[in-house]
Amino acid sequence: MDNLNLISNFAEFKELKNIDKSTMIGVLEDVFRHALQKQYETDENFDVIINPEKGDLEIWRTRTVVEDGAVENPNMQISESEMKQIDASYEVGDEYVDEIRLASFGRRMVLSLRQNLASRILDLEKANLFEKYKEKVGEIISGEVYQVWKKEVLILDDDENELLLPKSEQIPNDFYRKGDTIKAIVKSVEMNNNQPRIILSRTANKFLERLFEQEVPEIFDGLITIKQIARIPGERAKVAVESYDERIDPVGACVGMKGSRIYTIVKELRNENIDVVNYTANTQLMIQRSLNPAKISSITIDEERKTASVYLKPDQVSLAIGKGGLNIRLSKMLTGYDIDVYREIEEEDVALTEFADEIDGWIIDALKAVGCDTAKSVLELSVEEIATRADLELETAQKVVEILKAEFEE
Repeated sequence: MDNLNLISNFAEFKELKNIDKSTMIGVLEDVFRHALQKQYETDENFDVIINPEKGDLEIWRTRTVVEDGAVENPNMQISESEMKQIDASYEVGDEYVDEIRLASFGRRMVLSLRQNLASRILDLEKANLFEKYKEKVGEIISGEVYQVWKKEVLILDDDENELLLPKSEQIPNDFYRKGDTIKAIVKSVEMNNNQPRIILSRTANKFLERLFEQEVPEIFDGLITIKQIARIPGERAKVAVESYDERIDPVGACVGMKGSRIYTIVKELRNENIDVVNYTANTQLMIQRSLNPAKISSITIDEERKTASVYLKPDQVSLAIGKGGLNIRLSKMLTGYDIDVYREIEEEDVALTEFADEIDGWIIDALKAVGCDTAKSVLELSVEEIATRADLELETAQKVVEILKAEFEE
């Protein structure tokens, strides 16, 4: 087996794995010098010359010509008589350089050398992959779905590197088949048992932020800043934006003409509804904007406890809470305040807390949590709806209705 035959395979390997030239030369030289040390006990008098472009390698050994009978180390020295048979022009004290062919290593050594080289290059590729994706954490990448498992999806990037999208990082209504193209953000990169583990995410707030950067040039250019994101993946999100240029409407720029920009993002997120609001440092105004589309009558804020009591007209309460309580949950996440919603009591209405001697406190709390904090707000609903919303037994809901009705009958 000659030098060219061995190295050409790894020249091809280099191209496939995209290892840079200088690193490749370093690895090759290190591996061959290790082989020389095992074969000759030293590599000090050897020169390893590598040309990765052509895929060839040469090993040259330097020996000193000594008098016959004075050879102590045949690897370092050559006798005068032996030298005369090769080239009569050399004399004692001269240095003789000859080429070492791989065939002289022996088949077992060449096989070991090949395996060592393959192992080193694979380790190098793993390290390169780790470093490459470590720099991409927080960036969006596209890949092709290769395999779908119960707990995760295996994705291949353009270089056929393996990436993982765990179930916990998928949008609830994501569904994939082999061959699908997928967009996700690089969430983390770990090294487990010398194997890079690259985790992707589609539920991270950063993924939504990066999608906005892709679709809204003003955000990419820094004219508009995303100040805060609150998100329940696959359901709804609220994004607070701010513009440093008074001529730019940040909300309008993010939504786009006829919703063109926001539509692309919503489609990518499996129809996740996205509310874009103008950011403000004014807490009261920020809470008001975050509860959109509900119109607030008044707000009481406790800065120390980070709580806010919001009062609305009866027909605005359900808008503030939102379907399944999504709107108020996102408002809390966006503002960082624990928000309680209260219905403005009409003159003929009575607050539920007034019935504390007849209705258990936990039942009152359950009703208030779904926006029913007055007698009339409860009586507007059927017994079945009260039970479902507040997670009560039908009998309990019926008893509450009877108690409240009795108040107005009197």
